[in-house]
Amino acid sequence: MRERSFAADRSGNPGGASRVRRRALLGTAVLAVLVALAGLFAYLTRDGRAPAKGPSAPQSSAPSPSALPSATAASAAPGGRAALPAPPATQDPIAFGKAAASALWSYDTRSDAQPELLAALHTWMSPEAKYADTASVDALVPSPVLWGRMADNGQFATASVDQAHFPASFTQALQGDPGAIKQAYVYAVTVSGQQSIGWNGSPAGGAEARSTTLAVQCRPSQNCTLAGVFPSVSP
Repeated sequence: MRERSFAADRSGNPGGASRVRRRALLGTAVLAVLVALAGLFAYLTRDGRAPAKGPSAPQSSAPSPSALPSATAASAAPGGRAALPAPPATQDPIAFGKAAASALWSYDTRSDAQPELLAALHTWMSPEAKYADTASVDALVPSPVLWGRMADNGQFATASVDQAHFPASFTQALQGDPGAIKQAYVYAVTVSGQQSIGWNGSPAGGAEARSTTLAVQCRPSQNCTLAGVFPSVSP
């Protein structure tokens, strides 16, 4: 239901939707190339760790109000305000992926405006334009019109992360070309958890399962950044 409302809102501006679609397709192509080329050899052999393996999250079955889950960390307490999400200082792609997913699954229309949400998420992005697919993140954020409708209902969401791991397809790419990671240092990270949504008159709301695959850039001796969000989940 939420996806239909979001799509309907976008369809009112065919030109804008077309531009977003082109940018998303371009970003997706870039990310697909990165996943095909990049491996985890440097990361896995650095400290002997192996990627965590976990089941992909089940499909959502809980009802929710009409909005697309998007993006800002905020308190679930009525009238409460938490700081907009800031990226953590970490060189661990798994830890960064968990934090990024939590930010993407959390928002609070009671205290934050849609442009503020976008600006906060952009601070997570890689500074390297060649690898930063900002459009894939922007596509998850409701338009100003839809955000206003959500705000009328006092809608907010919080997130909890259960687990994160490197997808099997990504570890297989490692075996094919272990050194390719050194070009972009972009890692695929699949994160699973839950999103809890509430609104006026129903602060408890309902919870539903979430899962996403992120492209996380972690160059040596630099904190990780977000390269983009894949259009589908990689187990």
